[in-house]
Amino acid sequence: MNSKNKKMVLHYMWTTKNMVFMIFMLFLSAGMFAQEKKQVSGTVYDNTGSVLPGATVIEVGTRNATTTDFDGKFSLSVAVGGSIEVSFIGSTTQKVLITAATKPNIDVRLQNDGYMLAEVQVVSVGYGTQKKSDLTGAISSLKSDDLIKGTISSTEQVLQGKVAGLNIIRPSGDPAAGSTIRLRGGTSLTASNSPLIVVDGIAGVDINIVQPSDIKSVDVLKDASATAIYGSRGANGVIIITTKSGTKGVSVTYSGLSSVGYVTDNLDLLSANQWRAYVRSTGNTDAVDYGGNTNWQKALQQTAISQSHTLSINSGKTDSGFRTSLSYLNNEGVIKSTGLERLSGNINAYQYLGDNKEVKFDMGLFANVDKWHPLDYRIFERSYNLNPTIPVYDANGKFSSVSGTLYENPVEILTNRTVDNERHRLLGYFKTEVKFLKDFLAVANISYEHNAVKGSTYKPSYAVLEGITENGYAQKTYTEFANAQGELYVNYNKVIDKHTIGALVGYSYLENIYEGFGAQRSGFVTDAFSYNNLGAGYNYRLGDVYSYKGKSNLVSFYARANYAYDGKYLLTGTVRRDGSSRFGENNKWGTFPSASVAWKVSSEEFMSNTKGWLDNLKFRVGYGVTGNQDGIGEYKSLSILGVGNDSYYDPTTGTWSLAYSPKQNPNPDLKWESTKQLNIGVDFSLFNRITGSFEYYSKNTDDLLYTYEVPQPPYLVGTMLANVGEMSNKGVELTLNADIIKGDKFSWNANLTLGHNVQKIEKLSNPTYKTDVIYSGSLHGLAGMSGQYSQIIAEGYPVGTFWGFESAGLGADGKMLYYNAAGDKVLDTALVDGDKRDLGNIQPDLTMGVGMNFTYGNFDLGVSGYGMFGQKALNATNMMLNDPNRLPTFNVPDDFLGSGITSAPKYSSYWIEDASFFRLQTVSVGYTLPLKYKNSKLRIYLMGENLAVFTSYKGVDPEIGLNAQDGINQTGKLDETGLAAPGIDRYNNYPRPTTISVGLNFTLNN
Repeated sequence: MNSKNKKMVLHYMWTTKNMVFMIFMLFLSAGMFAQEKKQVSGTVYDNTGSVLPGATVIEVGTRNATTTDFDGKFSLSVAVGGSIEVSFIGSTTQKVLITAATKPNIDVRLQNDGYMLAEVQVVSVGYGTQKKSDLTGAISSLKSDDLIKGTISSTEQVLQGKVAGLNIIRPSGDPAAGSTIRLRGGTSLTASNSPLIVVDGIAGVDINIVQPSDIKSVDVLKDASATAIYGSRGANGVIIITTKSGTKGVSVTYSGLSSVGYVTDNLDLLSANQWRAYVRSTGNTDAVDYGGNTNWQKALQQTAISQSHTLSINSGKTDSGFRTSLSYLNNEGVIKSTGLERLSGNINAYQYLGDNKEVKFDMGLFANVDKWHPLDYRIFERSYNLNPTIPVYDANGKFSSVSGTLYENPVEILTNRTVDNERHRLLGYFKTEVKFLKDFLAVANISYEHNAVKGSTYKPSYAVLEGITENGYAQKTYTEFANAQGELYVNYNKVIDKHTIGALVGYSYLENIYEGFGAQRSGFVTDAFSYNNLGAGYNYRLGDVYSYKGKSNLVSFYARANYAYDGKYLLTGTVRRDGSSRFGENNKWGTFPSASVAWKVSSEEFMSNTKGWLDNLKFRVGYGVTGNQDGIGEYKSLSILGVGNDSYYDPTTGTWSLAYSPKQNPNPDLKWESTKQLNIGVDFSLFNRITGSFEYYSKNTDDLLYTYEVPQPPYLVGTMLANVGEMSNKGVELTLNADIIKGDKFSWNANLTLGHNVQKIEKLSNPTYKTDVIYSGSLHGLAGMSGQYSQIIAEGYPVGTFWGFESAGLGADGKMLYYNAAGDKVLDTALVDGDKRDLGNIQPDLTMGVGMNFTYGNFDLGVSGYGMFGQKALNATNMMLNDPNRLPTFNVPDDFLGSGITSAPKYSSYWIEDASFFRLQTVSVGYTLPLKYKNSKLRIYLMGENLAVFTSYKGVDPEIGLNAQDGINQTGKLDETGLAAPGIDRYNNYPRPTTISVGLNFTLNN
């Protein structure tokens, strides 16, 4: 081998050796410097402690990732010294450093990302859903965790103070009494002013068919652009309730609550000793001391022991599932013999068919039974009247009885009669969904709702009031209604590049049938039959037996179109055409259109420099027309004959028969009340902690229905229902939610809702139908005030305006003085009608709801309250009690003795008070004990309800109903118009209890 070749071989060997060495060293160094791998397992929870299936866990800087399983668990091999990121839609991303000391099992708790959560939240909009970020109308949404908890006897209570502009007014502590619901003010004088209730897509149902524990979410549609899809039933807003359904996995949940309720506020009347001191000081020789020492208010009261229990079972797979629940409520009232007992159950199930789940069947069945004992509200007036020295029982153990007008023993009234009511509710639906042609979804939904109320009353022959005067009195009543509905609609959704298109067309048919009957008899030779043998009564009078039946139909066609460009520019348009049998021949059909647009400003390029603090800014504008046909009775457009008091002699039969005569004039032009509404809104999110919305709205209602006087002739009847008036409601709303502190162990969330509404009657008359003023707020039945009214409905004023004489205080002699029209102080004898003036109204200037929630580890604390400010109330109870003629026979308030009043009460501004208040609604403290078995958990809690009321109002409670005693009928419902006695405290003082509860929630997962 020559030297040249030798050098080449040596060079090759050297080079090869170096390469091998370098490769060896490279692997060696890689082995030396490669990070040690560590298997990390754990569970991901949300801020409430619930597991998060489907959360993403990724090793930072790599593609090494996994997702949590159904139980929220994950396992991932991660380099020591590296870190993992855990993320979930609607939650803030959390980074965890992995070191050699990191435990093999870790728990990760993600906090809600308020803005992101709102963006992806799905909202019910009627016949479909949308992401909240895509909404163009005014819609407020609540999840089940946001709702009011506690001893709930009427489902609407869960919304109290939770939605800006939505007022839930519960004027009584009676468990069987309902609430009045108003959204952005009332829109009618004669029809219902309550929002339309939609449950799982079924419109117009009784809200109490759903129990609070079964609610998944509530969406409140406020403006016409959102509610116009419901046409003639959407003028007062729409509340859409979505119930819980079967989810993946198997779980059993139990919730139990036991509570004690007691009365903290009564009217401060003279005690027996104070009454005796008064008699001694005045030397009144006519006073009779009966030797007792009775607080008549407390004699009617008791400590209320209540309980509720709910058991639910959930089972679900990817293609099928069901959920069922059973609830029992026994809500005892703080007035003896009152309360509400309810047994409820529901079941819903779903089944998918097809390889891609093209077909879905969905069914639901809800049922409940209520039992309660309606209260005779006359007991409250008697409890204020009776001399406190009268004992409840006499020396023989019988109820004490002292003769006198309105002087019956209230405990006897409460005890010696039997009043049993029972209500049955049923709602069932079956829904079929079919996906076709990729972008279309057809839905067919049929439903049936039935509601029946049975009432039974017996007042024995020895019972005061009707029992003695009628020699025994018995009554049986029965009412029922049924709604059968069918819906067929098709949804279309398509995304093409930056364009998102949605469309809906549908058809709806509703049939409503209602009927009822009643019978009463008096004159019973024995009380043994109670109300079970009306035929045993020997007194029969005309009107003792009655029955009725009615039917109506509503046919509808509707459509909606949605368009979005680049997620920034949004447009929605809807139209609905309704045909109703309720209205006149010339106006059977009505059309209700709406349109709304939104601009997501924060997504624009020129807003990029705000990303650090402004997460979301969206402007919305909407306008639409809705109608109101609920609450208007059937056959109102027709001529109706009825039996009168006249009779005629029939020579053929030789008998006298009752004569039929016209009872109602025909009106072929009768139609819907139409509400046109403009809404301007702003949605915003700041610093990834604060979210909120601001709304301005203007509602104008035309064609208000009212019964007008008409001349005879040409009309056969002197009144007619006609569309004439106009009413406006204008206001603003603010909703704020803030995650003040978001930590792993400690969090603090606060929310605030504010609403301001101004209502005004714009018009009441036209050339054909005229009225200058409508008098309301009757004072009939109060001493010395027969035929008097406290309020007016007139052009330029809101509904519930107090109208009367302005008080100038007391004169030197203790007589009440008043201002006349000239501003002079005069006695009541010098007053004329022209001296009356506006004394304020029942409409609040501001409504507010506030809530705060704290968590520390497994502890939680929740506080909520609500208030109404600026409204006036007539304290008619106080007006009647402050009468110098009452003593010594009747009782009076403590402060009357020092008031100096010497004149009999007369309705004036002296008795009208500021009824502003703020109520500390609930305070709850809980502890959640995580159980090791498949994320099962146990929570125990202590809750207080109605703990404090901040007010200057002198009555028992400042939350005065739109209809007090006169508005409550045998079924416990309130008159929905709000015109009978709005804002009048008139002996309707069923006290609202303060309640302390202990509860337990237990969930077992399998």
